[in-house]
Amino acid sequence: MDFPATPSNASDSNEYPTTPSQFESAQDNTKRRSSSRSIKRRRFDDELVEYSLGLPGASLGKGEKRMRTQSYTSQLPEIPISSAPATPVAPVQERRKASSKISGGGSMGRKSRRKGQLSQLSTKDLGRWKPTDDLALILGVQQTNDLRTVHRGVKFSCRFTVGELQSRWYALLYNAEISRVAFAAMRNLHPDLVAAVQQQALYSTAEEELLGTLPSNSHPAAEKFQELLEQNPHVFYPTRTAKSLMEHWQLLKQYHLLPDQTVQPLPKNPEAIMTFSDAEETMNDSELPDYKEDGIDVEMQLADRIQKKDIRLLENSLTRWQVLVQSVAGGNVELDKNTLAVLRGRLVRYLMRSREIAVGRSTRDHTIDVDLSLEGPAAKVSRKQATIRLRNSGEFFMSSEGKRPIFVDGRPVLQGNKVKLNHNSVIEIAGLRFVFLINQDLISAIRQEAVKVNIPV
Repeated sequence: MDFPATPSNASDSNEYPTTPSQFESAQDNTKRRSSSRSIKRRRFDDELVEYSLGLPGASLGKGEKRMRTQSYTSQLPEIPISSAPATPVAPVQERRKASSKISGGGSMGRKSRRKGQLSQLSTKDLGRWKPTDDLALILGVQQTNDLRTVHRGVKFSCRFTVGELQSRWYALLYNAEISRVAFAAMRNLHPDLVAAVQQQALYSTAEEELLGTLPSNSHPAAEKFQELLEQNPHVFYPTRTAKSLMEHWQLLKQYHLLPDQTVQPLPKNPEAIMTFSDAEETMNDSELPDYKEDGIDVEMQLADRIQKKDIRLLENSLTRWQVLVQSVAGGNVELDKNTLAVLRGRLVRYLMRSREIAVGRSTRDHTIDVDLSLEGPAAKVSRKQATIRLRNSGEFFMSSEGKRPIFVDGRPVLQGNKVKLNHNSVIEIAGLRFVFLINQDLISAIRQEAVKVNIPV
């Protein structure tokens, strides 16, 4: 059987370029293409060492990659087109297209990120001010031209001060960036929110003057306000309705703010003013009906027994009281024979009836003679702030025992120290001020008795 003749040298009849030079050039070309794109990632410790030592496997920078690419392209041999039906030009073009698509996708990603950053910036610039607050501020200023009136009449989402309203208004007027972000946020508001803010817009002076044309002694219907609204469309705000105008007119009438409502002046003679006692005397109790309920007598007896029991307990404990608290009614302080001194404040006065009293703040588990919480806020007062003692010589001394100092006539008294108290001495304890008044007659009598008995002072 005859077989077809095989070529003696298969490499000579091969149609594909398998020469070593061509193969190496293809590998170099592939290597060049794969390294033309820089991948940004962190280098590990071994790569950093190789990079610093300049080893062959070390990664190169952008400039070095370009130099290496030029050297490879200059050493490539010229391959005839007829010998290679599939040239490497097409893959290069395809890869360039792919790289352009990738770069285009990256640019799109950067654009989307930039948009997200702008939206985040716009939200951040708003801060405490919401778009509804800006809209309410603008409407209020346009209606009243007074920031203080806007502060009193508009209900914002936060409790802004007048200074904050003023700074925000100036920012909306003169700061281009803030105004741009604020107006963009207001444009994105839902129409229902915008309508709700506009319905709560303040009334201008011209609107209230038109409402004041209706007399207060009349009872106008909704048709009257609708007619007033149709006759003056340029004065009333576009969102006003006949019902809202009627409600505002009723409020003006209730608070006597209509022009025809005059306040009755008080009579010049004070005796002409009828007091509650005078009005009570004009009533005749016999004309009043007497209603009797079942069991009312038994309840009255029980209440009477309870009150008598409380009075008895108070009378028994009266002797143990060291300090009496009275309200300040004005005028001079009348000191009786049992009161040694008085610690007088703005609201109450403490009558000192023993030789030693403790001053401080009473709690549920701790009682004190002089409870300063009756005078005012005593959160910074210690439970036992000071002690006032009367010596046999008739002199009063105060010793400081609290953490915070006591000021007597402007001089501080630290913890563990004592100071002499004189008549009309001013004592300040944690912002609460008192005047110390001494019963001179009683103190002089105590001194005379001490001299008679020869008590050492």
